Amino acid sequence: MAEQSEEKNITVNRKAQHDYFIKERLEAGIVLVGTEVKALRQNRASLVDSYAIVKDGEVWLMNANISHYDQGSYNNHDPLRKRKLLLKKSEIRKLKKAVSEKGNTLVPLRLYFKNGKVKVELAIAAGKRKYDKREDIAKREAKRELERKLKQ
Repeated sequence: MAEQSEEKNITVNRKAQHDYFIKERLEAGIVLVGTEVKALRQNRASLVDSYAIVKDGEVWLMNANISHYDQGSYNNHDPLRKRKLLLKKSEIRKLKKAVSEKGNTLVPLRLYFKNGKVKVELAIAAGKRKYDKREDIAKREAKRELERKLKQ
């Protein structure tokens, strides 16, 4: 019988969907300290303005805010510290190649628990221009208007 993987979202980076064209998604593990995991279990995280970089053959998550754990004492973690992401070498090479292309960046889309482990969904993304964002908003408004008309 196949094992079912249980996923529970911690936080989603909605701004990424608005600001970037998502080209490809992949899952990565993340190196955390104990108080960070406990804070994540309380859903105390934000991926707004966070990004990932490839440096010295390793992938690092930057600017991801995992708030302090309430019951943590003097050994609480730094909320904005850089965190190492766990990927296979082939995946890291692929990411490095993709990021070296002009306009591409690595953006975390969501943090979630999968079988008790914290995972990050990373995306290879290209930034949208202002007119692309306006076009998306116009399409969304047209779709809503059509749904309203069909409802009546």
